Amino acid sequence: MIRGRVRPLLLIPLIACASHAPPVAAPADYRAVATDAAPPRAALYADCLADAAANHRVARATDSDTTLLLFTCTGAPAKAFFDGLAAYSAKIGSEFTRDGQTLRSTQRVRHDLFGVDYCSADHCVITLNAGDFVR
Repeated sequence: MIRGRVRPLLLIPLIACASHAPPVAAPADYRAVATDAAPPRAALYADCLADAAANHRVARATDSDTTLLLFTCTGAPAKAFFDGLAAYSAKIGSEFTRDGQTLRSTQRVRHDLFGVDYCSADHCVITLNAGDFVR
């Protein structure tokens, strides 16, 4: 205080802090998520997941805050998925080569394959974000 008064500049941060109350979290909404009929390409996922589950080809991958289950299909479901990705992968630039094998992914690879669904002509890896339940 200077001569019984508060410095005006010192009040600005105090006023700013007092005027920004923390946001109030909205209550959780437990209603079922609205859905539509799955498009034809969804069958590629369903067939691949069915093959992986039937043959117990499931693995787990984790990073600091995410746990994934990786389902690997082979044979006809993998080949169909790989072929089904051809035009889409070309459009988004998600075809790449690893160890002499061509792979296509459902999204562009940013820095690694963690969380990316991808296929070669003989196998596909589909990821499911499982959360801490399987950590």
